[in-house]
Amino acid sequence: MNNYHQFDVVVVGAGGAGLMAALYASKTASTAVLSKLYPTRSHTGTAQGGVGAALGNIEEDHPEWHTFDTVKGSDYLGDQDAIEFMCYEAVQAVYELEHYGLPFSRTADGRIAQRPFGGHTNNVTGKPVSRACYAADRTGHMILQTLYQQCLKNNVNFFDEYQVVDVLIENGAAAGVIAIELASGEMHVFHAKAVIFATGGHGRIWEITSNAYSFTGDGPAIVMRRGVPLEDMEFFQFHPTGIYRLGILITEGVRGEGGVLINDKGERFMEKYAPTVKDLASRDVVSRAMYLEMREGRGIGGKRYLYLDMRPETVNKYAALDGRKRPDGSPYVVTGEELLAKLPDIVDFARTYLGVDPVTQMMPVQPTAHYAMGGIPTNKYGEVVIDEKNTVMPGLYAAGECACVSVHGANRLGTNSLLDLIVFGKHAGLRAAEYSQGADFQKLPADPTEFARQQFEAIRNSDGDEKAYVIGNEMKSVMFDEVGVFRTEQGMNLALEKVRELRERLKRVRRPDPGKIFNTEVINIWELGNLLELAEVTTISALARTESRGGHAREDYPKRDDANWLKHTLAWWDHGQVRLGYKPVVITKYQPKERVY
Repeated sequence: MNNYHQFDVVVVGAGGAGLMAALYASKTASTAVLSKLYPTRSHTGTAQGGVGAALGNIEEDHPEWHTFDTVKGSDYLGDQDAIEFMCYEAVQAVYELEHYGLPFSRTADGRIAQRPFGGHTNNVTGKPVSRACYAADRTGHMILQTLYQQCLKNNVNFFDEYQVVDVLIENGAAAGVIAIELASGEMHVFHAKAVIFATGGHGRIWEITSNAYSFTGDGPAIVMRRGVPLEDMEFFQFHPTGIYRLGILITEGVRGEGGVLINDKGERFMEKYAPTVKDLASRDVVSRAMYLEMREGRGIGGKRYLYLDMRPETVNKYAALDGRKRPDGSPYVVTGEELLAKLPDIVDFARTYLGVDPVTQMMPVQPTAHYAMGGIPTNKYGEVVIDEKNTVMPGLYAAGECACVSVHGANRLGTNSLLDLIVFGKHAGLRAAEYSQGADFQKLPADPTEFARQQFEAIRNSDGDEKAYVIGNEMKSVMFDEVGVFRTEQGMNLALEKVRELRERLKRVRRPDPGKIFNTEVINIWELGNLLELAEVTTISALARTESRGGHAREDYPKRDDANWLKHTLAWWDHGQVRLGYKPVVITKYQPKERVY
């Protein structure tokens, strides 16, 4: 049968997590990677600033410090056993990437270069620490290229431009996936002992986002329809520095190299909100500070943006005021040439998209929907867990942004996403391969494609007059306004009502192009269905959480409430309705206390 394939391990998604999983699984198991994009176009390639690891190449640093910063950054919602595991694995993981050939930027004596990043501190002084290992400002791109080359060397089977649309669960265990080959429109059955989802985030729910058009939450939506809950979906991170109106990211590495945020009065305002680390506070803190500045009329020209200033004279001025030093103890002074060498892509982005030269001009920025802290619940080995007791579903794994380990809790620190990819992608791959060695293939139903086919037949046979792009724009607008950086019960109820209305309207979408070859219109409608379902889960989870914590900031409940809300949300999709449950946060060493930056 041409449309039937069999592998020990099938990986869905070819970003950093998927390639890492495939690389390690393929050492002992037959492995296939399915991706709706050509692998090197995956979104990991847009990650700019670095991967966090306490190598201590520039100054004193320890995995224990990294662990504490991640726990604190998570607003104490991260599971501390998983966080400690990630931060201690980080050092080895980065050196493995180096040995695979990743061209990291270097110190003068040839070691991997490191830069400061938001929320990463020397735990003794409280000052920023250089922990982000980087390859100029294209670290994610380098990770993607390096891992893809290693996977090809390891004979991983790639099925490029295959859109996975369903996961097969038989006898309570994963049995494979159903995918549409975009070039023919045909459905394919991939029979597998183990399935790893690594499909990335769902930032396309919001109007201003750094996420690619491909980030439509496919993995979480697919498994949710098969009875797996999603965890902590109310927590979505807004990165402080997206290009005004476009959302394209300006890396935190700009602030790591000394750039500062400036309001309409020409003030460096982060000193008010985070007196110790200032512009390098965690992302939720900086995004809220920017919103407050704009709300109080200090946006540039009264508009909804502020300036990010990386001009050498500004960087040098504030470095002197902060007492910042170079590793040899000399004053921190930079030139335009140095900034250009360390941040070449950012300079290029600003010139291309803004018509601004950041070495001589300030860049207009605003918070942009950036990263999903919530997703498919897993343990620290990437095994998917399906209830409050962390019961493992045999053969099903998830890693990267589509998964919730939970190491990011309520707010992710910069550089920890690339770290999440390489650590948990690796362990998901190892665990899946190990499982596949002792497992049999599950028997498939008579028609494995039935559930997926029903979804696509409904789209192809729709005879309404609604336009998918109009529905999508209305969703993005209401979610950005009401379930964005700041939230209220009234606003979120309005968003929930709107999202439910849009889900009904999607059933009456105008009949799409009937063709089968590269029919992106049909796929886009299906993806929009994923986004709308995840928007509903996000809003219901956020409405229930009557506190402010990390990326979830409620103006009607401005305080963190550890007595009632030090727990993870689980959300099940039950016959079109969302049902919520909760499970405790794992606390090992660090008792919750107020975050001070």
